Amino acid sequence: MMIMKLFAVAAAAFALALSLPSAVHAAVHPATPVQAAAVVPQVLPIGVAVAALPLAVEDRTGYQRTSFRHWNAGDIPADGCTTRAEVLLAEAVVYPEIGPGCTLTGGVWWSYYDEREVTPAGALDIDHMVPLAEAWDSGASAWTAARREAYANDQGQAASLVAVTARSNRSKADQDPAEWLPPSADALCRYGAEWTATKLRWGLAVDEAERDRLLDIAAGCGGTDVEITRVP
Repeated sequence: MMIMKLFAVAAAAFALALSLPSAVHAAVHPATPVQAAAVVPQVLPIGVAVAALPLAVEDRTGYQRTSFRHWNAGDIPADGCTTRAEVLLAEAVVYPEIGPGCTLTGGVWWSYYDEREVTPAGALDIDHMVPLAEAWDSGASAWTAARREAYANDQGQAASLVAVTARSNRSKADQDPAEWLPPSADALCRYGAEWTATKLRWGLAVDEAERDRLLDIAAGCGGTDVEITRVP
C-alpha cells in the first residue's frame, strides 16, 4: 500500500513538472488580442474581395493621431527594436547592420509606390496602408485603445505596414484610393489588393467613392488575388 501511495505522489509531481513550462510561458508571454488565435488566411479574387467590403458613411469626428499609439516595442520586445525597425528589417532588400538600440546602418529597400531603391533607412517612412485617420473614419473610432494600438503596429499581415519613400507617403497622407493612388502604374493592382486586404482584416468600412474606385481598379486587375488574415 505504501509503495502505491509513493508511486501516486511521484506521478502527480511528474505531471505538475510537465505543466510548469507552459504555465510559465503563458505568464511571461501572454497572448495579445491579435495573437490570441491563429487564423487561416483567406484568398479571394480582387473583385470578390472589394464587393465584400461593408459600405458606410465616414465620420472623422473626434479623431486624434495620438489615439493610435505607435511605434511600440514590436512583435519581439526582447529584440530592442520598435515596430518601425522590425518592418524595415522584414522588408530590406539588402539587410542592414543592427547596432546598439536597434540602430540600422546601411541596407537597401524598394519603395513600390514610386519604384525607387532607397537607402539609408532614415529616408523611408512606414506607411499605414489604410491611414490612421481613414481607419478612424471607417470604424476604428468605436474600438478600444488597445485595439487601435494593435492596428497601428500590425505586423500580422504584410500588407498592413509598408516601407516607402517619405515623399510618397507624405503625398498620400490620409487619403483613400478615390483621392490618391501610387504614382507608379505598375503598383496599382498590388495597392488596390493590399488596401482591400487591410480593410477586410480589420472589419473596416468603405464609403461610396472609395468602393467605386476600388471596383474600377479590380476591373483592370484580373488575376489579382487578395489574401486576408482576419483579426478576431
